[in-house]
Amino acid sequence: MDHLVDTHTLIWAATDVGRLGKRAVALLANDRSTLFVSAASAWEIATKVRLGKLPEATRLEDDFEEIVQKAGYRLLPISTAVALRAGRLVGAHKDPFDRMIAAQALALDIPVISSDAHLDVFGVRRLW
Repeated sequence: MDHLVDTHTLIWAATDVGRLGKRAVALLANDRSTLFVSAASAWEIATKVRLGKLPEATRLEDDFEEIVQKAGYRLLPISTAVALRAGRLVGAHKDPFDRMIAAQALALDIPVISSDAHLDVFGVRRLW
């Protein structure tokens, strides 16, 4: 089964595995799954590292593609159609990174590995 890895899940997998839920650890370790990481995660990490909000992710930001690929994840680009879908999502949640990840998960019809219940407003399947 395919899954989309949320940004915080990616960060914790790379920096502090103990913060991941048991199910998340199992999903990330499943060799039969294809795990996608959104380009929105790269954008979010770079933005938050620049702003000083994610100092623990500096190495991940510096070597993003290499770390993601070594972990066995597949990078997921942002298409115009998905960008439009993200902008059109109905819901009070305004975080543009979460909107993009939700739109990508909906477009691909795959669940998101995330502890963030705010994604639920968009109707995504969320596993943790």
